[in-house]
Amino acid sequence: MSRVYESPTADSAPDNILNKLDRKDKPTLSQSARSGLQFPVGRIHRYLKAKGNSNARVGAKAAVYTAAILEYLTAEVLELAGNATKDLKVKRITPRHLQLAIRGDEELDALIKATIAGGGVLPHIHKSLIGNTKTGKKM
Repeated sequence: MSRVYESPTADSAPDNILNKLDRKDKPTLSQSARSGLQFPVGRIHRYLKAKGNSNARVGAKAAVYTAAILEYLTAEVLELAGNATKDLKVKRITPRHLQLAIRGDEELDALIKATIAGGGVLPHIHKSLIGNTKTGKKM
């Protein structure tokens, strides 16, 4: 009995080959594009793997979740800093505007305790230092 070799066709090909053929038609999307984020999910995943224990496992969703949190916080800070910039009638966000935005928001102030270089301090005068003009004597 001699067996005749048949070349693989679409009907007799294994499923994994068919999946590879289907993937060629679709454009490859990054993890960030698939999750609808601007922050780099793949890079954050790589950093999470390098940061932890050498044998610790990091799930794929952990990087997506972390990227989403970082993107949200960044958007929040930039929106508040942009509002501070508009209030001061300038077009460029400076460290001072970031400082005003972060310290003006109660939740961000609790989260970000770092010193911002070039940010200055918030304008504040204690009540006891403000003198009443009505009680003052005329000379």
